[in-house]
Amino acid sequence: MPLAAQPSGGPYGPIPQSYAVPTEGTVYYVAPDGRADAPGTAVARPTTIESAISRVVTGDSIVMRGGTYRTGGLQLNQGITLQPYLDERPVLVGTRIATDWEELRDGVWRTRWDTLFPAQPLAWWRREREGMHTPLHRFNNDMVFVDGRLLESAGWEGELGEDAYFIDYDTGHVYIGFDPEGREVEITAHDIALHRPSRPVHGKESDRKGPTIRGITFTRYAFRAIDIEGVKPSTGPNDEPTDDPVGPSDPSAHGKEVVGTTLENVTISFTSRVAGYFRGDGLVIRNSLVSDTGTEGIYVIGSSDVLLERNIIRRNNIERITGYYASAVKIFNQSYRVVVRDNLVIEHPHSNGVWYDVGNVDGVFANNHVEGTQIGFFFEISRGMVVAGNVFVDNRQGVRVLNSADAQVLHNTFVDSPVMFDRDERSAQGDHFGWHPATGPDVGEREGHAFVGNLLVATPGFDRPLLHFDQAEALCGTLRQPMATRVEHNAYIHAGLGDAPLVTWSPVAGRSCLARYATLDAFRAGARMGAGSVELPRYGGQLFRSVDLRNFDLAQRPAGLEEVEVDPAAAQALGWPAGKVLPGAFPALDAALRSE
Repeated sequence: MPLAAQPSGGPYGPIPQSYAVPTEGTVYYVAPDGRADAPGTAVARPTTIESAISRVVTGDSIVMRGGTYRTGGLQLNQGITLQPYLDERPVLVGTRIATDWEELRDGVWRTRWDTLFPAQPLAWWRREREGMHTPLHRFNNDMVFVDGRLLESAGWEGELGEDAYFIDYDTGHVYIGFDPEGREVEITAHDIALHRPSRPVHGKESDRKGPTIRGITFTRYAFRAIDIEGVKPSTGPNDEPTDDPVGPSDPSAHGKEVVGTTLENVTISFTSRVAGYFRGDGLVIRNSLVSDTGTEGIYVIGSSDVLLERNIIRRNNIERITGYYASAVKIFNQSYRVVVRDNLVIEHPHSNGVWYDVGNVDGVFANNHVEGTQIGFFFEISRGMVVAGNVFVDNRQGVRVLNSADAQVLHNTFVDSPVMFDRDERSAQGDHFGWHPATGPDVGEREGHAFVGNLLVATPGFDRPLLHFDQAEALCGTLRQPMATRVEHNAYIHAGLGDAPLVTWSPVAGRSCLARYATLDAFRAGARMGAGSVELPRYGGQLFRSVDLRNFDLAQRPAGLEEVEVDPAAAQALGWPAGKVLPGAFPALDAALRSE
């Protein structure tokens, strides 16, 4: 039977559609010009979003008329549906328009603003290492827009111009470096759009059910747009948001306060810290756009059985903050069985792509297209992962597996995107982050990886190793077993790597316990790995259908490239039948090509 190409090619992101009005529960209609005292139960007499949020109970719906809602701080603890009216487009906006400006000298203008959101870096940020790269004013959560364009934060009035703003938090003034006459200048007025507490609000106990949100846009919020609580109340901008749970925890003991939150066809953009903190089992985010965010886009914390599917996730860390471990998607703190499938993760020059960090177990990362990141997929201090059927293009690293166990990287395509497995001496004893390493495999347990059936391609001019298995020198005398149990049936195709080796491998005998193998044959002989693999050096033919169109199907089968058996774990994750396939994410040549 023919095999489908992976990833799917979309559609990704929000799909325009008309939403039927729900027929169950009470339906409240809201509009930007609704009346707070209106019943809201008829489309001709809408109420306000604030009033409807305070009235709904489990099973109700809020149907939003199109338009701009300049609002925030909405609190909801009931399992309801929030959606547009038919095909209309409601947009929740966290800014107000600034109109009262005072002209100063040298082309500088200012206004007084009463909703400011100053913030500091969290306590673990190391100013002694990063303060020379990231000024402290970038950690404040305010944003300023002119005619829809985000301005950059400046440190004082002398740095202003057409592209920057400065805030004096002592006096409450916002400064810009251009005449605001005839321009629309917006300044953040809310630091959240929708807050889902796990405690009583509006006189109602939490029903432990997450909301279903469809077809809504959230944009221009200081701090975050959505915050779904766990056991711990939501934190302020200067407090650690991820300590829920604290210390090693069984998955039956966390993620149960708010279950089943669903986002479909949602857009979240321009949030100064994160798009949303999501806590609770059964989260689904599908066909949504998360764009132009701060240090994280989607932040999943202590949650199990999560699905992120067919989303567009782009441009995280727009303020270029360093030392903050930025990632467009972060799966954090003992999240089990999180599936990230068939997403488009792109345009992240200052951010990692998807990062499973601290105590996560049995994840699946499949069929995604990841391009232009620092690290496309990062698996750290965690156990059990299948990475299969993905395409990685122009990432500083395509995949990195650090201080983890049992990661299987199977049948992926890597284009100028090296792969690294590594481990060091980091443990829970004296760690900068305290208990974090205790949630994952200990120092002597970081092994059991597989790297099978992958296609690794280096284009002309690429001069770095394609594959790393690196161990810290401090462990040379204590850890002598390889990190990987299988490295086989891979294809390495390149136009020449300059002086760089093809593979680095550790541990081996010697002071640094690191070997550098220039060729596949040398790797086979030295590491006793690489069975069924092929290297095609100095390859000069057309390999892919169209790099310009981001079509990474093989244009032809290069001489020497043979089919390999589908790895069973990949077959399960990707839905491929048993049998033989070509290395990489695209299991067979296109039928039209086979007939040529």
